[in-house]
Amino acid sequence: MNMQKMMWIAWPAFLVAGVLEMLVFAMVDPQDLHWFGQPVTLSRQGVYTLAFFVFWVMTMLSSGLTALLAMSPFEVNQCPLPGTERPEGCPKQETTCC
Repeated sequence: MNMQKMMWIAWPAFLVAGVLEMLVFAMVDPQDLHWFGQPVTLSRQGVYTLAFFVFWVMTMLSSGLTALLAMSPFEVNQCPLPGTERPEGCPKQETTCC
């Protein structure tokens, strides 16, 4: 994927992760969280940071999957090699003459 498509994925995911962070921690106190029956030992700021990155990764995966499914068959099947370096059977293979 090119850099523009990566930004189409990362920037909206960043914004949504920020909104999710505000919504979740408006109702949940990080000091009340438990992990496998044990209280979380991270500070509040540590929990906020970790949760933000988890939200960001999850929304990037969602946006990335959407971008992948929106690709045309031409984009998916496009050979990245120049015509003279393509293997046998690759479409639009250019043969060198003489």
